[in-house]
Amino acid sequence: MQRAALFGGGDAQMAAGDLGELLVPYMPTIRVPKSGDRVYKTECAFSYDSPDSEGGLYVCMNTFLGFGREHIERHYRKTGQCVYLHLKRHVIEKVPGASGGALPKRRNAKLFLDLEANGDLSSDDFEYEDEAKLVIFPDHYEISLPNIEELPALVTIASDALLSAKSPYRKQDPDSWEEELQASKHAKSLVQLDNGVRIPPSGWKCSPRDLRENLWLNLTDGSVLCGKWFFDGSGGNGHAMEHYKETGYPLAVKLGTITPDGADVYSFDEEEPVLDPHIAKHLAHFGIDMLQMQVAENGLRDNDIKPRVSEWEVIQEAGVKLKPMYGPGYTGMKNLGNSCYLNAVMQAIFSIPEFQRAYVGNLPRIFDYSPLDPTQDFNTQMAKLGHGLLSGQYSKPPMKSELIEQVMKEEHKPQQNGISPQMFKAFISKDHTEFSSNRQQDAQEFFLHLINLVERNPVGSENPSDVFRFLVEERTQCCQSRKVRYTERVDYIMQLPVAMEAATNKDELIAYELKRREAEAARRAPPELVRAKIPFSACLQAFSEPTNVEDFWSSALQAKSAGVKTSRFASFPQYLVVQIKKFTFGLDWIPKKLDVSIDMPDFLDISHLRAMGLQPGEEELPDIAPPIIIPEDPKDRMMNNFVESLDIDESSVMQLAEMGFPLEACRKAVYYTGNLGAEVAFNWIIAHMEEPDFAEPLVVPVFGGAASSGVAGLGAVGLDNQPPEEMVSIIISMGFQRSLAIQALKATNNNLERALEWIFSHPELEEEDGEPALNVMDLENHTNANILAEARSEGPRIKDGPGRYELFGFISHMGTSTMSGHYVCHLKKEGRWVIYNDLRVCASERPPKDLGYIYFYHRIPS
Repeated sequence: MQRAALFGGGDAQMAAGDLGELLVPYMPTIRVPKSGDRVYKTECAFSYDSPDSEGGLYVCMNTFLGFGREHIERHYRKTGQCVYLHLKRHVIEKVPGASGGALPKRRNAKLFLDLEANGDLSSDDFEYEDEAKLVIFPDHYEISLPNIEELPALVTIASDALLSAKSPYRKQDPDSWEEELQASKHAKSLVQLDNGVRIPPSGWKCSPRDLRENLWLNLTDGSVLCGKWFFDGSGGNGHAMEHYKETGYPLAVKLGTITPDGADVYSFDEEEPVLDPHIAKHLAHFGIDMLQMQVAENGLRDNDIKPRVSEWEVIQEAGVKLKPMYGPGYTGMKNLGNSCYLNAVMQAIFSIPEFQRAYVGNLPRIFDYSPLDPTQDFNTQMAKLGHGLLSGQYSKPPMKSELIEQVMKEEHKPQQNGISPQMFKAFISKDHTEFSSNRQQDAQEFFLHLINLVERNPVGSENPSDVFRFLVEERTQCCQSRKVRYTERVDYIMQLPVAMEAATNKDELIAYELKRREAEAARRAPPELVRAKIPFSACLQAFSEPTNVEDFWSSALQAKSAGVKTSRFASFPQYLVVQIKKFTFGLDWIPKKLDVSIDMPDFLDISHLRAMGLQPGEEELPDIAPPIIIPEDPKDRMMNNFVESLDIDESSVMQLAEMGFPLEACRKAVYYTGNLGAEVAFNWIIAHMEEPDFAEPLVVPVFGGAASSGVAGLGAVGLDNQPPEEMVSIIISMGFQRSLAIQALKATNNNLERALEWIFSHPELEEEDGEPALNVMDLENHTNANILAEARSEGPRIKDGPGRYELFGFISHMGTSTMSGHYVCHLKKEGRWVIYNDLRVCASERPPKDLGYIYFYHRIPS
């Protein structure tokens, strides 16, 4: 039987009487989905094909994995599985006058409840027809469904269970309101009354009682009423619910939650929070433009306090007619609900040739040697995402109108523009408290999380993340003895402080602040925002200046003393990632954003920041570790297994927290690395970001009658002289081998800082056991075991070279903190700037290079 039998549309139909006999040999391989089984009936494991695609989707009746037309035979050859359920959605032109203008109805509605409708099609002219059939390999026999009378009971039950299975991305915990929201069944066909209602930008109140909190806008008639029984727990008298009982109008949106990313929508009929894929259109009916909306920390729209509207407009280039871009490298990504941080980072990552070669260049090999469940393999999902973004398969320009008319006479073949990274996000964020939620996240923190996963899942002889890695030389000097110590550490991001004191428009800023306070006191509208203009040179100077070392212990004096530290580049990376430290903490510990404009250069030369090492005339600090102080009665410091008062360097905690990491994770990092500074604690964070309790509060257990727990946490020597696993993990995260990490710690009495010095002072040391330098995820689910290449090295892998760079991309953040807002990515491709705003990819006319948050530079060859 030729492939045409499979893809040609039913040439191999079987006679009804033979169906039961035909399926008998395959019955042991057909399973009924159970609770906990993931059923992928909307997306291919290797591509972004779906039942909407021209070839439909094939779902394995044993593993419940979905495969597009190009990948189904690979799964059959690898597993021998023969029976698949083929799902296909057809879009058919309605017979003129048949519906009288009614909305389209699905003929087999239960097949694809979680498939979104094509918003580009007119509901008056087209309708859906969903089709399901069994396909048996290798002869490609097809059995149309439903066929209850002729099919064995097991096959019928398994097919029905598969078709009715819920999304595999829905969280298993039914009590968690962080559960992934589902599109409301009312969203597509919602009727909105043309009653002339327009919602003002502020001053909302509940009509019956004048309440001004927990207000909900009914999306059918525009009524603004208070809630009571909703998922956020806010108060009210339940007038919104009473209105639904009287009218039956099902959907309402919470005022004050509307942003360009979406809004909180509740379905009274479905009795749960839902997604409204058409929320922008539904809000526009009442005069609300989502692009101009965002939420402040106090729950008010930022339109009410006004100053940041311009930031959203400038970064997204609103008000400028932008030309859409299509083709390879110009594919958009769907926002899954506050997932713009992921979209922006991945667009930048896959614009880098080393990542393109590692994943898309190796795609056939990665796919062929993927594990049995490719949805749980990092390299497979990276290759899938990279191919989706770079192939141009999901970024095609709309067809000309005359071609559309010709196609529609037979059957509409919709063009899929953009990809939905749902499978990718579900895998890389699992077991991570923050990224697995639907909350907004810090793009810089996600970038580091991704690099950590790349490090732990080698794809070949070269690791693409090597292009970001560089060594930092830190020079610490005792101010009293003038002696110095040089250490090196690994980093991936250059963090530039914002030199607010160097603002070139200080007079304007002072005048603006006075006007703002006056307006606030008089309850007037605030004045137009004046943004601080900071020279890039001032930020670079602030980076290179010495900083005070808190609680410095001088080995020369054998006592605490004043110390200063300067940082320089011991190597320059191939790709330099620069983060502007715009985020800080207010007195209430809520992250705040510095709204500044920095004249970032297109060409950057940091050659003058090259480390020079120990200079003539400098004397090194003695290699003596500080004494270990054991409390007289450590039990007095602990109660219920929780440390009430810990000796934690709060300045280091703040430095890490300002990078966007959870506060409790920062405290643990500083504690477990013995207060050796933010840089060492940073490496601990990178090594532990995926752990389920990463952001949980620090808890130190009490071990009966001994002080060993507190001491071991600070690196003291145990009875067996085995180094603490926390410290071993930190050194491994820097790219060193485990055996070398243990050897270094043992040689330095488990002093982490001295252990790093020891490693760098023994470059000739070779591994005895040949253990790979990097920990690897469990082979069954996380690695491509057949193509792993051992990353054996004596030190961190770096790609040193000249310190001259050219800007090729930047990620911008709009909003008041990392906990809210929106991310957009600009990339320079083929000589011009392109804006990637989720699904929207357009030629940029005014790239806001001065308002970026993370910048990407590539090295200029010498």
